Amino acid sequence: MPLTAEQRRHLETRLLEERERARRTLQEYDEHLRTTPRDDSGELSAMPFHLADEGSDVMQRELDATVVTQASRELEAIEAALDRLYREPERFGLAHDTGDEIPFERLDAIPWATTNTARR
Repeated sequence: MPLTAEQRRHLETRLLEERERARRTLQEYDEHLRTTPRDDSGELSAMPFHLADEGSDVMQRELDATVVTQASRELEAIEAALDRLYREPERFGLAHDTGDEIPFERLDAIPWATTNTARR
């Protein structure tokens, strides 16, 4: 059964909320990444006190980069979903690959989903 107008409105709200969440995440990490490691650590010198500290700092920067990459990808997918919803509302919720309906429950959980199942 195709999505009702009420379900589409609900999904639009969810997409807008998720877009704001992704934007906030990117903004927070942008502000965080602008600070130097010395600013973050409170150290007076840019030289690490211990090599393990340097390794921890590198690992944290890599984790931060991973979060930013994920948030960027989600934001891109959310923007594409909003575009599909506004451009062709009657086709929103159909799987790209098969044209089958995506269950509302899946769309409610991940409103930018484009397939019936999670990728493995």
